[in-house]
Amino acid sequence: MANIENRNFITLDISGKNYLSWVFDVKLHLSARKLRQAIDEENIASNDECAITRIFLRHHIDDGLKCEYLTVENPLEPWQNLNDRLEHLKAVVLPKALND
Repeated sequence: MANIENRNFITLDISGKNYLSWVFDVKLHLSARKLRQAIDEENIASNDECAITRIFLRHHIDDGLKCEYLTVENPLEPWQNLNDRLEHLKAVVLPKALND
């Protein structure tokens, strides 16, 4: 089981080309660690849970994106900003994938 925990997934590319798989991986990872509430709208996470989630998100985004969220303390804010910026890719990527 330790081997599964040691596997990391790729960082979110600044272009967003891997956004859909990245979102899926982040949600799975945070859910497994019982940190998912830190990126939910209600955001009922404790300060420690938010800090761990922030560290995790920063570790898994492109360096160019890290600069944008350098001073943000609430992990929900970059999560929502990235979603607002890149969610349109679902409309482009998913239909293409379904037709391939």
